[in-house]
Amino acid sequence: MRRLKERWEIHKNWQLLFPVIGLIALIYSAYKLSSVFIAPVYSSYIYILTVILFFALLKLVLTIFNKLEKKWQVTYRWELITIFLVFAFTGSSSVFVSRPIIKLAGITKDNLPLAIYWGLYIVIGFVFYQITLVLMGWLFGQFKFFWDFEKKMLRRLGFKRFID
Repeated sequence: MRRLKERWEIHKNWQLLFPVIGLIALIYSAYKLSSVFIAPVYSSYIYILTVILFFALLKLVLTIFNKLEKKWQVTYRWELITIFLVFAFTGSSSVFVSRPIIKLAGITKDNLPLAIYWGLYIVIGFVFYQITLVLMGWLFGQFKFFWDFEKKMLRRLGFKRFID
């Protein structure tokens, strides 16, 4: 346990929550991916593939962490896990938030051409993603990182005059 705390620069026990949530999310992702490739009838094969995918994804994530730790200026390594969790929760929740808004506005595949429907769906989802990203960042204690990230993204999209 001491080595884990040192590696991730964890100083307080409550900070262990983020690596645990990250591992659970990684196991769940590996399970979902393996169930895509193997029929549910062969559950023992799903578990074997889940273990293999888990270690492959873990290796990939740790490689990404090492690269992003240098790029993103974070104080502690465990904050990288928090940032990744915020991105994951935000991506999932923006779909759940934007879907009822689209239905409430009366936008359906039946009353609009398919290209316009999906274009509006993406735009509305993107707007809610931006709002949710900052809110989730605040909830996870990473508001400054996500506010700076948001401003940088909006500048790149051409909204520089509204930000500066």
